[in-house]
Amino acid sequence: MRFFAGKASKFLVLSAAAALLLTAGAFAAEQAVGVGATTGSSVRLRAEASTSSSILTTLDKGTAMAILSPAADGWYRVAFNGSTGFISADYVVEDQDGVFEANGRVNSDGVNVRAAATTDSEVLASVSTNAPVTVTGFADGWFAVTCQYGTEGYIRSDFVDLTNAAGTGSGGSGLVSSAMQHLGTRYVYGGASPSGFDCSGFTMYIYNQYGVSLPHTASGQWQSGKGAKIWSVGELQPGDLVFFNDPSRNAGKACSHAGIYIGGGEFIHASSANSGGVVISNLTSGYYNTYFVGGLRIL
Repeated sequence: MRFFAGKASKFLVLSAAAALLLTAGAFAAEQAVGVGATTGSSVRLRAEASTSSSILTTLDKGTAMAILSPAADGWYRVAFNGSTGFISADYVVEDQDGVFEANGRVNSDGVNVRAAATTDSEVLASVSTNAPVTVTGFADGWFAVTCQYGTEGYIRSDFVDLTNAAGTGSGGSGLVSSAMQHLGTRYVYGGASPSGFDCSGFTMYIYNQYGVSLPHTASGQWQSGKGAKIWSVGELQPGDLVFFNDPSRNAGKACSHAGIYIGGGEFIHASSANSGGVVISNLTSGYYNTYFVGGLRIL
């Protein structure tokens, strides 16, 4: 992690007001009070502050960790990759200015990405468990993050685990898995929640779990300027958005329907046809093949 090289140790402390704000309510984990990195190779994260304590894991040089308590008796209490333990202060350098880059993983469902490092600020997106983020800074118990699909904002540090690699369950396959959890959900015109979806509400909701903000119309999503457009069914990958345009249903707009490609020539979508609801359909023949407009890859 290049940001630690040559920096003098300087601890980041929470203000009294921020501490009161961050301790209100129940949290998924414990807020960080700073960020540090290992200065040696094979640094041992131990269960207790003792060289005779069991080793939880070993960390490579330059590995970022959340500091939970300042150095005491020669040990830092830290969190890394979902584990909490102790590292000798001899092998830790504390971040100086709160600006760095590290991998992170969201550890809870429905975590808000906010416009500023406060619970009163605007919610930009909501992300789910295991969603990967790039952590780019720290201040007052919050991580500055860039989500997998480009949303930049802040997540409270107790909801992000610093890791060596991006979280699991990410990418197109993770997005498809999230979409499949809603099979059978009823169709509701204007709906954009698990209580009921319309087509663009469904795609908007699923992508929002991965940090992507989309308009609540099929045409708006297709014309959003996000990602890369795919023109051939054969080039689609799982997780790509797919769009259709039936002239009898488009009311003069660019698209009349949207869904998410799941592979094998099939896509998942909220359909108003027949009994309606979130279903899987084939787009290699028939109605959806006839009116296929293209795909959108936001990966």
